[in-house]
Amino acid sequence: MLGPVLLAASRSAAIRRLVSAAPVTRPMVDRFIAGERLTESLGSVRSLTARGLDVTLDHLGEDVTDRVEALRSRDAYLALTEALAAEGLAGRAEMSVKLSAFGQALPGGHDLALANVTPVVEAAAAAGTTVTLDMEDHTTVDSTLAILGELRTRFPQTGAVVQSYLFRTEDDCRALAGEGSRVRLVKGAYNEPASVAYQDKREVDRSYVRCLKILMAGEGYPMIGSHDPRMVAIAQDLAHRLGRKLDEYEFQMLYGIRVAEQERLVAEGHRMRVYVPYGTDWYGYFMRRLAERPANLTFFLRSLVGRR
Repeated sequence: MLGPVLLAASRSAAIRRLVSAAPVTRPMVDRFIAGERLTESLGSVRSLTARGLDVTLDHLGEDVTDRVEALRSRDAYLALTEALAAEGLAGRAEMSVKLSAFGQALPGGHDLALANVTPVVEAAAAAGTTVTLDMEDHTTVDSTLAILGELRTRFPQTGAVVQSYLFRTEDDCRALAGEGSRVRLVKGAYNEPASVAYQDKREVDRSYVRCLKILMAGEGYPMIGSHDPRMVAIAQDLAHRLGRKLDEYEFQMLYGIRVAEQERLVAEGHRMRVYVPYGTDWYGYFMRRLAERPANLTFFLRSLVGRR
C-alpha cells in the first residue's frame, strides 16, 4: 500500500528535500536517470544504440509554475533535437514530452502548451525524428489528446500514450488505432481516484490486455510499454496471431530496468526502445519508479538504513 503514499510524496517539497539529502539517493538516481546534462544523456544514447536498442529521450520537468519555465522546457527540447541531428542519432532516438512542462496547467494552458510544443515537433520532423506526448494524470487526458489531434494534422507521426488503469482507455484506444497512429500503452503511474481508474492490479492488467488487443488489431503502430513478462508474452502472441511483422510494433522499457530482457528482445529481432530520462529535475520521476516496483523501494530503504 506504499505506492499511493510515494506517488503523493512525489509532489511534496519537504520530502523532496529529505530524499535529495540522503547519501544513498545519488546511486539510486543514477540507475534510472541517464545524467543531468545533455552531453551525459547523449553518451547513454550512443551506448544503447550500439547494442541495437532504440531510444526515446525525456528532458525531466513537469508541473511548471510560470511561462518562463515553460519556455525553458521548449528550449531544452529544441537543443536536444539539434544535438540528435548533429550526432547522427535522429534515426534511432525520438523524444517524449510532458505537456505540463510546456505550461498545460497554467491559465490558458491548453493553448500555451500547444504553442510551446509545436516548434519542438516541427524541429523533430526536420531532423528526421519524432515526438510522443506522454500522458499524465486523468485531468489532462482530454487536453493532451486534443493537442495530439492538432499536431497530427501536420505531423501524423506524433505519438500518444494511454494508460490502462483509466476506465476510459479502451475507448481511447479504439479512437487512436487508425492508420499511421503511434500509441504507447502503459499501465499508469499516477495516484488516480477510484471514480476514474481501476484500483486493483489485476483489473489494471486485464484492461491492459483488452487495450493491447484493440491496438494490435488496429491499423496503427502499437508501442508496448511494459516490464511485465506476461504482457510481453501476450503481445508477442497477439502479433503472431494477427500477422504483424517485427517492424510493425515495438516494445518499450525504462532506462535501468530489466536490461537483460531488453537485450533478449533485441536478440530475437524485436524493436526495443529504451525510455531515457535526463535533467536536474529528477525527483518526481524517481519517486514514481520507487512506487511502481517494490524491489526498487526495498533496495532504497535497506541502503538508507545501512548508511545510517
